[in-house]
Amino acid sequence: MTNCPSRRVVLGGLAGGVLASVVGSSLAQVSAAVSTYRAPNLRTWIGLNGGWKFTKSDVSGAEAKGFNDSEWTSINIPHTWNADDGADGGNNYYRGVGWYRRKYTPPSSLDGKMLFLQFAGVNQVADVWVNGTHLGQHKGGYSRFRFDATGTLNPGQENVIAVKVSNAKDPDVAPLSADYTFDGGIYRNVSLWAVDKLAVRMLDYAGPGVYLKQSNVTAASATVTVTTKLWNNNSTDRNVYVRTVITKADGTIVKDEKSTEKKITAASGSQVTQTITITNPSLWNGLADPYLYNANVEIHDVVHNPSGDTDTVTDVVTERLGLRSIAVDPDNGFYLNGKQLSLHGVNLHQDRAVKAWAVNDADHTEDFDLIKEIGANAIRMAHYQHDQKDYNLADERGLVVWAEIPLIDKVTNSAAFTDSTKDQLRELIRQNYNHPSIAFWGIGNEQGSDDDATNNLLDALAAVVTSEDPDRISTYASHLGDAARVGLHTQTCGFNKYYGWYYGSKDSDLGDWADKLHTDINAPRKVAVSEYGVGANTTQHYLNPPKPTPGGQWHPEEYQSLFHEAAWKQLTDRPYIWGSFVWSMFDFASDGRNEGDQPGINDKGLVTRDRATRKDAFYWFKANWASTPTLYITSRRWTHRTVASTEIKVYSNASTVTATLNGDSLGDPSSSADRIFKWPVTLQPGDNIVTVKATIDGTTQTDTVTWTLDDRSASSKIQAEDFDEQSGTKLYNATDTGSGLYAGSISPGDSLAYYNVDFGATSPSTVTTRIASGATATGTIQYRLDSPTGTIIASVPVSNTGGWQTWTTKSATLSEQATGKHKLYLTCTGTGGDFVNINWFQFQS
Repeated sequence: MTNCPSRRVVLGGLAGGVLASVVGSSLAQVSAAVSTYRAPNLRTWIGLNGGWKFTKSDVSGAEAKGFNDSEWTSINIPHTWNADDGADGGNNYYRGVGWYRRKYTPPSSLDGKMLFLQFAGVNQVADVWVNGTHLGQHKGGYSRFRFDATGTLNPGQENVIAVKVSNAKDPDVAPLSADYTFDGGIYRNVSLWAVDKLAVRMLDYAGPGVYLKQSNVTAASATVTVTTKLWNNNSTDRNVYVRTVITKADGTIVKDEKSTEKKITAASGSQVTQTITITNPSLWNGLADPYLYNANVEIHDVVHNPSGDTDTVTDVVTERLGLRSIAVDPDNGFYLNGKQLSLHGVNLHQDRAVKAWAVNDADHTEDFDLIKEIGANAIRMAHYQHDQKDYNLADERGLVVWAEIPLIDKVTNSAAFTDSTKDQLRELIRQNYNHPSIAFWGIGNEQGSDDDATNNLLDALAAVVTSEDPDRISTYASHLGDAARVGLHTQTCGFNKYYGWYYGSKDSDLGDWADKLHTDINAPRKVAVSEYGVGANTTQHYLNPPKPTPGGQWHPEEYQSLFHEAAWKQLTDRPYIWGSFVWSMFDFASDGRNEGDQPGINDKGLVTRDRATRKDAFYWFKANWASTPTLYITSRRWTHRTVASTEIKVYSNASTVTATLNGDSLGDPSSSADRIFKWPVTLQPGDNIVTVKATIDGTTQTDTVTWTLDDRSASSKIQAEDFDEQSGTKLYNATDTGSGLYAGSISPGDSLAYYNVDFGATSPSTVTTRIASGATATGTIQYRLDSPTGTIIASVPVSNTGGWQTWTTKSATLSEQATGKHKLYLTCTGTGGDFVNINWFQFQS
């Protein structure tokens, strides 16, 4: 063996691009014992992420080499122009044109090579120029694309690369709409590939050009059909053969096969197919053992001479190979390598706080670390093709993947839209064909119409899957009725179900629906739950809350936990559901939303958008899915309490858990059949220390939190809450643009309760209330002690303030003295039809 570097080495960081050197090779490098192999490094990869100029506008003439971009902003790739305005609410983020330009001098050593500019992801339409020459246009914001820059990009000279990007609405390109922000920009890596003129094809929908088809995979043997697409860019014909070497991860040769020699005429392509059998293979077996081989494909250029033949390796492509079989049964769900495997996982968006879509490899890895921690064994890559790093991580870590295209909500009934969408599907499949983690190709999500135009397109897309990759399983995610035609085109169907959030009950409706679908149909259906989830704000809390309003501002973290407790218990009892996917793993930007006190954010994630906080529900799934020890006290962020009576709730995969409050035992070790442990407790004034312990796998685990029981000072400004935590009264909400507080509203007959309001030793004399009310509002807001019918200490008159968001401050003198601690009730009386908004109230001496 020599120390020739692997072609898979990825380098980056220098302004001029980073070069992986070109080495010619006449023979593959094989050890003397012919037992190991390392692919020669024949391709050059250069990272082009640094040193770009950017302007968020459409500029005439910016494609020209001599254009003056000195006033533009200096940026690096990955980049998006919607990192801020795409996640602040209002659905008014910039959707238009942005321009990027970069000066670049390729090494002179690349002269004579084929040069390809590669973009890993640009949203949504990209036009690329080099030195003023238009290389092409790509439509679709999520797939990789390449342009041939040979002859326009000049080695050894300064060149200018110009890219015009638009994320404006385009009726010809999916998605037309969706519940997430469509970030604009070059948000994934840019690079340059240099290859020999006789090479594996680079422009096959930007796929690898080498495709590994598996069949008859068992523990005894596996058949791999290797299809290699070649292109001869020389001016003369070439005699070519293909050598495929299958190796273990350490380079040990498993199979070494050569094709027969064939002639490829000048400026044309061909393909070579080889069938290879591997005996006693190590299988890619999900989380248990995601074993990966390498398939190394060499292109050999043979020249026949009277004095002797020459054999030169001109190109090598190495693709990972994970051998596995997959199937879905309508009664028993998903099978991997002939064994039933219930798929439980999460939906994943590519968005995160501050960066939005402009994430890097470290960000992808962090996401997968969290997905591994929770114990998921499957991922739905919603709702579009993801970066290659995600699929690579899934391969390495054994996660089964549902990959899909961004056909969401609606379609355009046109040939242009159909062709563009089919192209996106072909790009998804060809670029990701060799990933063993991918078991499902998704052709769309939540079409709002079941009309002919929609179904004709879905039928065409299902046919593309069958043509491109009949060995994987086609699927679709529907939110329409069970019998809707949109769910009948693919081999399986997932259903997006939100019982207990947008409709229905969380406690039994999901299971009842699934049972009915499973039994009340003429032919068995292969069914998944492709989405289920609810919103949660980690700063909002309530003990055992009722269902919040989905579009409201009150999304207590505790309701998300209750929802997922109920949902998972229904799902895990039904093996015929082949997969279930929580919506979603992380909070993400959806600029049209304004709910959960987080404008512009879909807050259904199990982890916050910045990845800083795992919500309580995260640990519910970890306790059920992961084999690692889990012991977690819920409601831990609800640190300041105003009600003494509460409960300690713990998620754990321990058999028993013990708990103490302020050092006092709460009884014998508690056992649980459902991994939920509870103790009713009464908090003491001040700090309360809760500690739980359990022995898991022979090791003692401990968790502790501190909850403080606070009094409310009557002299402080007490804000009216979105949801009154003491009385359980749900309020309407309106933003107060003055002080930035939220306003609660009450109608005649409503009563709001505030516990432990401390009036002190001396009674205040007045109370000030900030209110807004409509034209027909009449009556009073009464301040009562200890009960809704208790002593009235003050009355604030209600009348038209000019509108329900027109604020006024009203003061009233106390009619009765109030000292010490009391429950304080605000009751609304009157006969008017309008409600009254309350921003805050405050007692003064």
